[in-house]
Amino acid sequence: MKFSEFKYERPDFEAFKAQLKVMIEEVKNATSSEEQIIKIKNAHRYINEMYTSSDLATIRHSINTKDEFYEGESEYWDEYMPLYIEQLQELEKVLLHSPYRKELEETFSKQYFDIMENSEKTFSNAILQEMQEENKLVTEYNKLIASAAIEFEGGTYNLSGMRPFMIAKDRETRRHASEACYKFFEENEERFDTLFDKLVKVRDQKAKKLGFKNYVEYGYHMMNRTDYNQDMVKTFRKQVLEEIVPVANKLYEKQAKRLGLAKLSYYDIDFVFETGNATPQGDAHFILENGKKMYSELSPETKEFFEFMTTNELLDLETKPGKQAGGYCTLISSYKAPFIFSNFNGTSGDVDVLTHEAGHAFQVYNSRWIDVPGLFFPTYESCEIHSMSMEFITWPWMENFFGKDVDKYKYEHLSSAVKFIPYGVVVDEFQHIIYENPEMTPDERKAVWRKLEKQYLPHKDYTGCDILDRGTWWFKQGHIFASPFYYIDYTLAQICALQFWKKMNEDRTKGWEDYLKICKVGGTMSFLQIVELGGLISPFADGCVKSVIGDIESYLMAIDDSKL
Repeated sequence: MKFSEFKYERPDFEAFKAQLKVMIEEVKNATSSEEQIIKIKNAHRYINEMYTSSDLATIRHSINTKDEFYEGESEYWDEYMPLYIEQLQELEKVLLHSPYRKELEETFSKQYFDIMENSEKTFSNAILQEMQEENKLVTEYNKLIASAAIEFEGGTYNLSGMRPFMIAKDRETRRHASEACYKFFEENEERFDTLFDKLVKVRDQKAKKLGFKNYVEYGYHMMNRTDYNQDMVKTFRKQVLEEIVPVANKLYEKQAKRLGLAKLSYYDIDFVFETGNATPQGDAHFILENGKKMYSELSPETKEFFEFMTTNELLDLETKPGKQAGGYCTLISSYKAPFIFSNFNGTSGDVDVLTHEAGHAFQVYNSRWIDVPGLFFPTYESCEIHSMSMEFITWPWMENFFGKDVDKYKYEHLSSAVKFIPYGVVVDEFQHIIYENPEMTPDERKAVWRKLEKQYLPHKDYTGCDILDRGTWWFKQGHIFASPFYYIDYTLAQICALQFWKKMNEDRTKGWEDYLKICKVGGTMSFLQIVELGGLISPFADGCVKSVIGDIESYLMAIDDSKL
């Protein structure tokens, strides 16, 4: 069935509540583990129908934020999803205290129960009002970002549409495009500050209502970090500062030399080669057709998966007015259908979507045997292993997309993976500081961001751009507004993905087998369990970063980048 044929119907909350109550009583009154498991599965199917409605509304609203019907449905879900979650928690309470818990854990996984225990700690009807307010503020942020209509060189563009100009070969074009882009943020600085201030305060209030010291402590439980803690993350950040920042600095120095510049300005950072960045050799149709070829040749599993995606029109790839910024993958659970959303803009990022988001989609496609809501995907840091690793696993097919620029693409892809990690650490440490000090003023928050940039990203030079020099780069980082503490996940996963890069170079068959293993378990395992299953070194282990960064530095430094 094609995506356009998927039926959206807003559920009646009172009817849902009544039916779920009946199903919960059936679960509670089961007289054997076998009977209880059957009743639980029935409840899961019913709950998945609700999530399907929510996901369809979210997807269709993000495709066109100007659609009045789905804008209304989005507002409904902002208000009512906390109420639905409150009802789901009643089922979770029964499961957590079931006399058959041992048998349930064997059927549904221990991770499921660990997640439910976190849910019990982080949700209560006492914070319903705060959750509703938070949802509305996040929606307001998304609408503000989507509202950008930037006049440039005779056209009007959203933020994604400005990207090609911001990495243009002509330096003045890059500068003027960047100025035009950041003018939007300058004109809306107070709105961004006010939105974030409200989000920080409502989240802090939510955490303290539930007895947490602060939102940091709450956030780790909310993110279902069941096998690592703040101290372990802090240790990882230290590894990044000591092992990766020096390598990243060398790469930026090589870039400046390659471009014939004494130093990089903020509008030069994403322009990697004087000859122009590697770009796909065709339009969206060209990219999609080569994606079909790539996945048909990679493995029987990827061939089946991508045929399912394209046949059922489960990709919305091209940017257009009113479309929400960014990209994502989700699962429409009742249809067992992954969906990929993005904004193609003619850059190499378009191909990255077809590997990164398809990595998410491939994982969840392989996890469709799971019927438990919340376990289709693993926790976020594990999710990103699948997506980031797929970017490297598909390297042998990159020539199909980039032609003679394939070496240029690979050099930039690998070096950008290294350069990204310090940035990801900045986002994470910034959030720790902000939520440990919720009464900070907007100016104090921006000063914290700028200080962290100078520590982890010393190449950043904002001369001539006061708005960025004040510490506002993070305004465009949607995760900070919408998904607090979801960012260190990318850096942890990147270290794992770089290990897959190394694996695929040493033994491609074994590397693919390990990758397929971790795709099939969905969310039934914790992060460190998935790391072990994939034959990877834990990012928190001493020497993990060092074990891979040396190989990468040797690879990159051996390339004569002046010829690219």
